[in-house]
Amino acid sequence: MAYAVQTRKGFEIRESRTTAKGPRSRTLVTFKELNDEVIVKARERAERPLEPDQLREAAIRVGAPVAQEPVDRAAREVLRLLADGARPDPMLRRLLLDALATEGRRAGEPSDATPAISDAARAATQWIGASLERRGEALVDLLGLADAFPLDIRSEFIAFPRLDST
Repeated sequence: MAYAVQTRKGFEIRESRTTAKGPRSRTLVTFKELNDEVIVKARERAERPLEPDQLREAAIRVGAPVAQEPVDRAAREVLRLLADGARPDPMLRRLLLDALATEGRRAGEPSDATPAISDAARAATQWIGASLERRGEALVDLLGLADAFPLDIRSEFIAFPRLDST
């Protein structure tokens, strides 16, 4: 069984096994960010087959950064820029729309070129690809706002029930 742990140097993927002296583990690979290269190295060194999805889940559980697919990274960046008001060249826009529609048809999605997008999904595009620092600042602001609301606590709501000594 493989699992991930955090160390002083970063993170490790380890494999546990049972020996005559009891359970033992050995480090398959040390990494700072889990990517395809790290997964390949871990799979090569492992005694039992490892599933990449299970390795990613194990890394996420211990808080290790997991590399995104390049196309997902690019899509997030484009959506973030569009949410900030940037506009691509009209020709590039048409090419992107065509490529996405073609890929959607290959994937068996409906042929509607302009799918209905909810307002909530549009509002969330500004957070796609946002850094952890930016998200953390927004969370601190939100918590500060919640903290500023007055609390209307009445004593009858927090009173303890009368204890009966019988």
